[in-house]
Amino acid sequence: MEEINPQYSEAVEAIKAAILKSQARAAQSVNQEQLALYYGIGKYISLNSRDSKWGTNSIKSISEQLKSELPGLCGFSETSLKKMRNFYEQWSLFENRPPTTDESADVHSVIDSNAVAKLNRSPLAGDLDINDFLGISFSHHDEILSKTTSLEERVFYIHKAATLRWDKYTLRDNLKADLFHHQGNIANNFVATIPDKRLAMKTIKMFKDEYLLDFINVEQIDETDPMDIDERVIEKSIVMNIKNFIMTFGKGFTYRGHQVHYDKFGVNSWIDLLFFNRELKSLVCIELKKGEFKPAYLGQLSAYLRILDDEEKLPDENPSVGIILCREANKPFVEYVLQDYNRPMGVATYTTSLQQLKALLPPEEELKKLIGKSDTEE
Repeated sequence: MEEINPQYSEAVEAIKAAILKSQARAAQSVNQEQLALYYGIGKYISLNSRDSKWGTNSIKSISEQLKSELPGLCGFSETSLKKMRNFYEQWSLFENRPPTTDESADVHSVIDSNAVAKLNRSPLAGDLDINDFLGISFSHHDEILSKTTSLEERVFYIHKAATLRWDKYTLRDNLKADLFHHQGNIANNFVATIPDKRLAMKTIKMFKDEYLLDFINVEQIDETDPMDIDERVIEKSIVMNIKNFIMTFGKGFTYRGHQVHYDKFGVNSWIDLLFFNRELKSLVCIELKKGEFKPAYLGQLSAYLRILDDEEKLPDENPSVGIILCREANKPFVEYVLQDYNRPMGVATYTTSLQQLKALLPPEEELKKLIGKSDTEE
């Protein structure tokens, strides 16, 4: 391809930006129209299928007939139609007006292209940005509705999914990790050590108090002799799955390395994991611990942060932030001992899905008794 004349570069950039902006608007318009359609269909089905207006298996019959009359039609299975009904019923509480009695008879009056844009009745008004609501797909909405119970949670995930451009699978992972309840709860000293209070609050929100690390084989670690294991086992699992780890930690993290070595006055220091966060504009040092939190870890982390600020931090960057990631931590105790440190640090824990499942099961001895009882009855 012939190289373009430099004087045309500005024109290319301007036209390219206009094209991308137009494509984004078109995609948003299509998405809004689809949400309006599904909301309207959901409303029509809800008004007719509740209170026995339609007979048993009515939705299944309607779905099958639609497929018969519109070959190749996708997205209108019995399950999908019920999801549309749920979509309407969950959000209709916030419409500006209740449905009129004659709407159940006329689908055309129900499918209003502006219906979803009217979801602004209190207590939703002021909480939900309607552009966020219209900016995510129906699949995103269905995931959120099926895995949350409160309005606060739903607004939180809608905003995150829209502004951070989460795909459905990233959204699902964050719902599974219960991001809403863990966001901003990390034990920390950020307010006391970061002079810019807005930056301090941003730092608090950046980290969770617990991380779900499914890619770490904690069960294998538990089976290993404690004398033969150190944090390198955990670190190796993270490094092998560094993309997943960064996605778990959130937006704006860039991986800088593991076991990053510094020699200060003849003393060797090895930082487990080093990142740079674009949002905070600071280096983030993560120290991994296989067991429960110990106060001595803070002294080690504080020393690493001092070295990073001396050796790596650029003049226009903010002070380095340190996170200790361990299996267990007593939050009130951690916050108590953090008071003696003047560098920004936090302590979080990690878990896996299997650990969460184990926590829901009865104690091992009780489980054995239950299994034995079941065998006897059989």
